[in-house]
Amino acid sequence: MQVTDVRIRKVSSEGKMKAIVSVTFDGEFVVHDIKIIEGQNGLFIAMPSRKMGEGDFRDIAHPINSETRAKIQDAIFAEYEKVCEENEAKEESEAEEVVEVVAETSEI
Repeated sequence: MQVTDVRIRKVSSEGKMKAIVSVTFDGEFVVHDIKIIEGQNGLFIAMPSRKMGEGDFRDIAHPINSETRAKIQDAIFAEYEKVCEENEAKEESEAEEVVEVVAETSEI
């Protein structure tokens, strides 16, 4: 089983939930709503779950062994870091454009 696609849908810099992810396996099966969470010991993934009864949550889909979890997590974190870097570069570019506009208007 290979991770063939990782899509980072919602990215947030605020709060503990950093992103919502969809992962495709072998180009044939997709799992939506995997969450990237910032915990006390760093980032981790939370598999999609359903609330059961009195506040308990149960995973809808999850890896059965630690090797598969690591493979999924590594693929998700690699794509998440790429998206974060792209967002930072975009924000820096937009900030530079604002500085240029402010400089141009102050010269007038």
